[in-house]
Amino acid sequence: QVQLVESGGGLVQAGGSLRLSCVASESILRIYGMGWYLQTPGHQRELVATLTGGIPNYADSVKGRFTISRDNAKNTVYLQMNSLKPEDTAVYYCNARKYGNRGVLYDYWGQGTQVTVSS
Repeated sequence: QVQLVESGGGLVQAGGSLRLSCVASESILRIYGMGWYLQTPGHQRELVATLTGGIPNYADSVKGRFTISRDNAKNTVYLQMNSLKPEDTAVYYCNARKYGNRGVLYDYWGQGTQVTVSS
C-alpha cells in the first residue's frame, strides 16, 4: 500500500499560479509512475500530468502551463500550475502506480485537493 497526501490547493484568480504537492509514504524510486488527475462533478477522473521513468506526459489542455516534477529525497511529486484558467477548477488527485506481486500494476490515490480558479 502506498499512501499519498496532497496539499497546495486553494482559490486563485485567473492567470495566477498554484503548486500542488504529493507526499508518498515510501520512496518514490520504488514507484513505477506518479501523476496528477482532475475530476469535476459528474465527470470521470482525467489525466493532467504523469511522470514515468523520469519522462513527463501532459494533457494537451495544460501543456506549456503546468509542470510536473519530483524530489526523490522528500518522496514528493509536485504540480506547478501557471496561467490558471477557470476551466482548471477541479479536485486534483495524486496517483501512484506500483508493481505488486506477480507483476500486477496497482493504482493508489490521494484524498484530493480542491483547486478553484475565479474569473
